[in-house]
Amino acid sequence: MSTIVRFFLALFIFSITCSTAQANPEVKRFTISGTIKDARNGEDLIGAVVYVRDLNSGAQTNLYGFYSISLDEGSYILEFRYLGYATQTKNVLLNENIRLDVELKSDDVELEEVVILGSGSDRNVTRVDMSINELDIRTIRKVPALLGEVDIIKSIQLLPGVSTVGEGASGFNVRGGDVGQNLVLLDEAPVYNASHLLGFFSVFNPDIVKDVKLYKGAIPARYGGRLTSVLDIRLKEGNNRRFAATGGIGTIFSRLTLETPIVKNRSSFVISARRSYIDVFAKAFTDVLSDGAGLNFYDLTMKTNYDFSSKDRLYLSAYFGRDVFKFDAQQGISWGNATASMRWNHLFNDRLFANTTVFYSDYDYALAFGQDNIDKFEWNSRIRTFNFKPELNYYLNTRNVITFGGDLIYYRFNPAEASGISNGEIAQINLEKEFAVEAALYAGNEQELSDRLSVQYGLRASTYWRLGPGNVIEYGDAEPGRRRPPVSVSTVGPWESIAQYFNWEPRISARYQLDASSSLKASFNRTAQYIHLISNTTASNPLDVWRPSSNNLRPQTGHQWALGYFKNFGGEKIIETSVEAYFRDTHYQVEYIDGADLLINPFLEGDLLSGTGRAYGLEFLVRKPAGKFNGWVSYTLGRTELKTEGINNGTWYPTRFDQLHNLKVAAFYELSDRWTLSSNFTFLSGTPATFPTSRFEMQEYLIPHNAFATRNNFRIPDYHRLDISATWYGKKFRKGKERKNRDYWVFGVYNLYARRNPFSIYFSQGTERQPIGSPIETFATRVSIIGTIIPAVSYNFEF
Repeated sequence: MSTIVRFFLALFIFSITCSTAQANPEVKRFTISGTIKDARNGEDLIGAVVYVRDLNSGAQTNLYGFYSISLDEGSYILEFRYLGYATQTKNVLLNENIRLDVELKSDDVELEEVVILGSGSDRNVTRVDMSINELDIRTIRKVPALLGEVDIIKSIQLLPGVSTVGEGASGFNVRGGDVGQNLVLLDEAPVYNASHLLGFFSVFNPDIVKDVKLYKGAIPARYGGRLTSVLDIRLKEGNNRRFAATGGIGTIFSRLTLETPIVKNRSSFVISARRSYIDVFAKAFTDVLSDGAGLNFYDLTMKTNYDFSSKDRLYLSAYFGRDVFKFDAQQGISWGNATASMRWNHLFNDRLFANTTVFYSDYDYALAFGQDNIDKFEWNSRIRTFNFKPELNYYLNTRNVITFGGDLIYYRFNPAEASGISNGEIAQINLEKEFAVEAALYAGNEQELSDRLSVQYGLRASTYWRLGPGNVIEYGDAEPGRRRPPVSVSTVGPWESIAQYFNWEPRISARYQLDASSSLKASFNRTAQYIHLISNTTASNPLDVWRPSSNNLRPQTGHQWALGYFKNFGGEKIIETSVEAYFRDTHYQVEYIDGADLLINPFLEGDLLSGTGRAYGLEFLVRKPAGKFNGWVSYTLGRTELKTEGINNGTWYPTRFDQLHNLKVAAFYELSDRWTLSSNFTFLSGTPATFPTSRFEMQEYLIPHNAFATRNNFRIPDYHRLDISATWYGKKFRKGKERKNRDYWVFGVYNLYARRNPFSIYFSQGTERQPIGSPIETFATRVSIIGTIIPAVSYNFEF
């Protein structure tokens, strides 16, 4: 066991021992526990604050709205707070254990303001965690978006340290990490491709989303499996008080969400659907989409829950979505996700809360081309996971909240099931299925060591098995950077081990309160990733494949350190500021030889290289969270580099996602009770690209050549864009009475000054014949996915 693991175990035991020893045995202690909900619809409020005024301390609700506080016998004044809701104050005489459930009512004044991050004044300064951003769903709805459609992934790209390589790029990059190094969870189920329409929209319907939290660092021990970040998205439970409906009709798709109680105040059901109709409208104006061609997506998200008692609650949620991009009736691609989660909450006693989850995720894609059934090619691939995750929260006292649990994942990979038909002859081109198991145990503690110093620490022990049936391939040596040849192939049976790995993953964060409005924070975490997204394109696409670690492909591991200063100004009209410095080093990061063959290649691992990475930078954030004029400015100065034997002469080179400058500005202004104006501006340094440094000419043909074997030796031009929107709300009152129905229009302009941002640049030879002895002309072509201004309008309603 390493020294750092021994340190974490000793810290854990010491802190609990000290906390227990501090208790005065002559003073009786009792516990106040319960849930905090929204009075309007019965939704649990995540991160609501229970503040003990007499002690100047308190607690927060967990992911299911539950809280627990143990106090000495006596009288206390408790405040229940949640931003956007009216604070409730209760006087409590504590002479026995008390169950106190609270429902908070929306504050109409607060609701008219944009809520950005956090759920309480100065919470960004006083909470122990760092490198974490939360986006309120009402803020997400305010952000100007492509074609007027609200999107969660596009919204988080406005946060510091988060970027993208351009329009049409799937997913997002965090602190220079790869798209495949982000763990994306929908009600705890992993989502392997979160994009609709090749990255223009995400699979998450904002009408049914309740909570969005992004961990860029200081990742709690309960999360594992990815290297750089965790995006945790939680769905609404549904209105258990009355029937409700929300929806919208937009330029590119429409959506509808229905909520209804099944048993009033105990059970509810919510279902949300979206469908795009580009292909439907386009057929009226062009014949491009004739002959069976199509371009659309649809998704369906649903959730239900039932309170069996005050101690037991069951949740069921599911998602299904699909994209179809057909060139004609015979050719095209399609991809989609399906997830399902079943969660059981059980309260053992006033201090011990348990959540047990079983979830399933399935991602698949299909490719077909060919003019008829005589000559065609079809390819299918998928990844499936089955998860079991029990977790317990133990509220030891007001200064310690202990979390412990486990995680068991079973993977089934199907890299390729392909068939080709040529002149009626059928040929099967299948890759063998791959199986793996990942398991982990973890424990964590959030502890106040003093009034100024708090820590959050944990330890995760993860292990992984690559299992049979399958072939075990051994590769020979090759010149660095070249394809390794297979030298032997052996076979193992079902459940036999092909490779096994184990990792300790310690996590720790600390906060030192300098004064009431400022603090210093620091964090360290080690993470391990056992599955890999195989892609050598600038942006991931639906045909990228996931592969498990094996005897040739080691799991990626990373260490991240961060140090931050947080300061608030302005009293009630608070302005939040922060600066964070981070450094991350990674090992066994996947790289590729020049000309790597990634698709339907049984010897793929011979084309993969193992590199060492590093990412470092500074993140600045200035934010005004409330008021008629609000918003934020974020700036990130960062570098992300790799060093791989056989590439770039073994020296450091920038990764595909390296962006030195990352500037985001989001501003919102409430012009009146009915009009809100919004805008956002983005500036990103151009991403690296590998360009030829010389050329050969042979029989009037030009062959580009990189004479120095460098990688990512040039950069495409910088990216910048301005979007604006205006929201017009319908009247709240009609004939002196408050309307039950609410509606609003959104008018937006994406890419206001029609910037032709480059997605990539490629080189080509001129088509005209050149005179003998004259040099061959070449051209550099800039590819822009969106190179013009795009106006949009959408109508939204709620009743």
